[in-house]
Formats: sequence, C-alpha cells, structure tokens
Amino acid sequence: MSETIVDRRPTPTAVTEEGPPRIPLNTLAIGLGLAGVAEVWSAAVRVIGLPVGLAEVFWAVAAIAWIWLIVAHLVRGRRSGQSLTEQLRHPAQGPLAAIVPVVGMLLGSDLARWLPAVGTVLVLVSLAAAALFASWLVSTWISGRIELGAVHGGYLLPTVAAGFVAAAAAQSIGLTGLAWGAFGEGMLFWIVMTTVVILRFTTRPALPDALVPTLAVIVAPPAVGGIALFALTDDAVTPFSLAFAGIGVVLVLVQLSLIPRYRRLSFSLGFWSFTFPTAAVVAYTIDWLSVGAGDAAPILVSVVSAVLAVALSIFVATIGFFSLRIAVDARTRRRAEAVLTRADDIGAATTR
Repeated sequence: MSETIVDRRPTPTAVTEEGPPRIPLNTLAIGLGLAGVAEVWSAAVRVIGLPVGLAEVFWAVAAIAWIWLIVAHLVRGRRSGQSLTEQLRHPAQGPLAAIVPVVGMLLGSDLARWLPAVGTVLVLVSLAAAALFASWLVSTWISGRIELGAVHGGYLLPTVAAGFVAAAAAQSIGLTGLAWGAFGEGMLFWIVMTTVVILRFTTRPALPDALVPTLAVIVAPPAVGGIALFALTDDAVTPFSLAFAGIGVVLVLVQLSLIPRYRRLSFSLGFWSFTFPTAAVVAYTIDWLSVGAGDAAPILVSVVSAVLAVALSIFVATIGFFSLRIAVDARTRRRAEAVLTRADDIGAATTR
C-alpha cells in the first residue's frame, strides 16, 4: 500500500468548467458543534436548576444552523459540476457527511420532549439515514476504494459517533431495544475504526494541517458512548460506565499533549472539528458530576457545571467569530476580483 494517495478526481474545492465547487463537507461541523453546546446546556440546567428554556435557545440556534447548512449545500450542489456521489466518495470529505443525520438525531431527541410525534419522526428518519449512509460508506471501504493514508479522525463519525448518538436518541423516544442495538453497533466499530485510525497515524506520514483538527474526534466516542450508557441504565454507575470514564480520561490527556501541535495551526473552518468532541467531554463530565457527587455537594456541582458550560460557550463563540471573519474576508475578496474582472473587460473593449 503506497504512502501517498493517488486521487485524480477533482476535490470538493476544485473549480470545474460546469460550475462553482461544492461547499466542503467539513463546514457541516458548525451545526454539530452548536448542537454539542446545546447538549451541554441541557445537562447543565438540569444540575443547576435553571429554566429549561435557556437550553432551548441553544437548541434553536443549532437547528437554524443545521437547516441553513443543508440548504446552502443543496443550492450550491445544483450549480456545481461535481456530483454528490463523487463528493461523498472523496477520501477526506466523504465521512463528514454523517454529521447531517447525527445532528438530526440530537435535535429530534430534544424536540421529542415538546412535540413527541415530530421529534420521534425526526429521530427515526435521521437514524435510518445514518444507518444507510454508514452501510454504503463501509461497503466502499471494504471494496478497496480507500487507502490507509486517507484515514483521519473523521472516519469515526459515520459508524462510532452515529451509533452512540443513535443509542441515546432511540432511548429518549422509548425504543430501548433499538437503543441497545445501536449501542452495540457503536461499540463494534469503536474497536474496529479506532484500530484503523491509530494504525494510520503510526504507520503513515503525519496528517496535513487541514486535517489535524480531526484528531480531536478520537476523544468523542467514550464521552458520547458514556452519555448513551447513562441513558440506557438510568444513570447507574456500572463497571462499563467506569471503563468508559477511564478511557475518556486517557484520551483527554492525549489531547492535552497535542495542544502544541494544535497551536501551530493557522485558523480555518476545520477548527469546528474541535467543538463537538470538547462539548461531548464537557457534557459527560457534567453527567458524572451529577451522578457521582450531586447529593454530596450540590452547590459545588452546580458551580462547576456552570463554569464548564460558560467556558465551552466562549470557546465555540470564539471559533464562530473567527469563522465569520474568514467568510467576510472571502466575500470581500470575491467582490474585488469581480470588479477587477469587469474593469479588465471594459479596458479590453475600449481598445478594440
């Protein structure tokens, strides 16, 4: 197996003669990160005793971002010369499409508390979409269409993260059997895909800077899986939940050791890959604080939960601020290029 990837297809950012390029799929991480913030505030308000409506504000923001991103991708896709299938099969971008149904399941779980029928439908539709996409994607992997060098942390999203999120979502609408099935699927692929990802990192050249933020995704499975396990066991502290917590602690320490590597990166929209894993760890920490020390030190638990939720919100808001700056700069640059192009056309016409 070669050290480099030979891929002669146009990348998602390549300009084709037929139209503009498709929007890169890593932008979908914006909706996932915002949903993670909402999940943290949902956990925090239960512990602190704040009005539930506070968390719903964050869920509304996440829902708007999710819908807006889907529409933006569809609109650009209709004008692009690149097919959706081609983008989904792209070794770097393809697995990130799983974010769409994952966010749908998170939103449906929250919506089911207020509109049970609508929330249940959204959870089931998103769960089915996640299962179909994961099955299709895995079938392309095992048919030899991917190089080990193409693997990155985002490959944990379609099978592992989607499976654990599906477990918690199914449990939230009362489908316990389906929830355990999804949990088992998440466990299976957590073992398989983590092995593949670690093998790629240890036997292939270092990831390019654009994909380095996906290293943060590795810390998400024990946190998301631990949250699902608490949901399935009614917050019982079991040997399995302790095992998830232990694995999570080790992977968080790994992420802390990677901070020097992260600090050398130039800011990009890829930084949204940091948001959901961080939110998952914070939400799981709040769950553990509530389960393990809620009765013994309720005030301390409330204070720590509030600090964690606020800190996460500031972290995500900072990434959002710099992302807006990138968007504004890009739009200004495109307008300037358009003006220069028109000026060149006018100059050429006057010299004829």
